[in-house]
Amino acid sequence: MILQQILRLSSLFHSAVATHVRRNIGLSAIVFNKAKELDPVQKLFLDKIREYNTKSKQAGGPVDAGPEFQKDMNESLARLQRAYGEGDLTKFPEFKFEEPKFEETPK
Repeated sequence: MILQQILRLSSLFHSAVATHVRRNIGLSAIVFNKAKELDPVQKLFLDKIREYNTKSKQAGGPVDAGPEFQKDMNESLARLQRAYGEGDLTKFPEFKFEEPKFEETPK
């Protein structure tokens, strides 16, 4: 009976250690991949994302968007303003929560 409990605890200990080792190996593989040179396809993909990011910051919005995109955007904003009321729909709304006023009642 004691031997069974020891074996059960050792199997639990083994599974916990195995999980811990697997996680550490997985994390170290990710860190190792970032440290070494990326393959050409990954490098090209990251370069294009970085290029788009700089272009979008310079343009102040979507890159290579023509007048048709702006027309569709204005129509969508007008439709949303008709449906949900006035206000600037390009900004996140500001919420103001007031503290509730509690009245103390004598006991």
